[in-house]
Amino acid sequence: MNITLKRTEEQVELIKAMASKNRDIAYEAQALLANFIGPVLAEVINNAPVLSNMFRPLQYNADDNPSLPLDLYYDITAEDYITVYSQSMPGGLPTNQVAPTAAELKVATYTLDSAVSFDRRYAAKSRLDVVGKTFTRMAQEILLKQEKTSANLVLGTLADRRTDGNVFEQISANGGQFLLADLNKLLTASKRLHASWSGGTPDARHDGLNVLLLSPEVIEDMRGMAYNPIDTKASPSGAAGLAGYATDDIRNKLFNSSGEMPNFFGVQLHEIWQFGPGRQFTNIYNGLAGTSVSDLVVALNTNRDSLLKVIATDSESGSEFSLMADDQYSIRQQKIGYYGSLEEGRVVLDSRVILGTELT
Repeated sequence: MNITLKRTEEQVELIKAMASKNRDIAYEAQALLANFIGPVLAEVINNAPVLSNMFRPLQYNADDNPSLPLDLYYDITAEDYITVYSQSMPGGLPTNQVAPTAAELKVATYTLDSAVSFDRRYAAKSRLDVVGKTFTRMAQEILLKQEKTSANLVLGTLADRRTDGNVFEQISANGGQFLLADLNKLLTASKRLHASWSGGTPDARHDGLNVLLLSPEVIEDMRGMAYNPIDTKASPSGAAGLAGYATDDIRNKLFNSSGEMPNFFGVQLHEIWQFGPGRQFTNIYNGLAGTSVSDLVVALNTNRDSLLKVIATDSESGSEFSLMADDQYSIRQQKIGYYGSLEEGRVVLDSRVILGTELT
């Protein structure tokens, strides 16, 4: 991700005006640039993240108090039919809030913000590359906060429902490898969890998990299916060389994909580098669940309106991201600063949309 400002005559003059000794002219130029670059940052923040984009956005007015009528999303009259998780602060521990079934779910929102600055002399010299890198850093900080907040909510929900059939121990005999047998079990479990309201076959036969969040090591295991045994069952005769393998068609597809697999068995694959042995998200899950797994595969069902993100929009501009000139700097400091923020709240309306496989 890199935000680049085109070197046009208008933009060069605008950047130079930001370094003017006339404070009114300088502040007006800073405000104009903020109005121009703010929507660009909002688009980058909405499209760049991976885990954060698993949440479906719902916009609300910045001056409003967002709420969700649960009875329009699910049949909430059945006891323990759904379990709702949310968090009251960015990166906070997700909690299961108990509320009357007839009441709307009030979504707790929080602010994700970032403040950046650069030396005034870069503006005087029309260093558009420095200005672009400054806004790139701001977008990266917001994205990082969104990803960590989303991870804490997803992993905390999964850890809390660990004993309720949402998490499976690795079932293959190959010690820590994620095989087709593991994916097959997740697919079946997801369908059983998402039956119709009567407990039968739903009208949407495709309902079930459709996204897998995987570490680079698990992706390596899946690439290895092109040349390694993938069956967990021993050969009936016990003879060597008769173990089950993938079909030639599957092997050819894996081989010809050059290691890039956007989907597998109809399930979207998203490689998350924070998963893996000793990595950040794996450590978070171990801390929340009280386990010591080396890796984790998270399966999501995004077909249902369960992973939701409410986000405030400005009543005047309609933008989700607010960017303004930071006026904390004086002439003596010789700096130009910007402050950006957004207000959002994330919620898991039904914990059954999150499944996982622990790899040891």
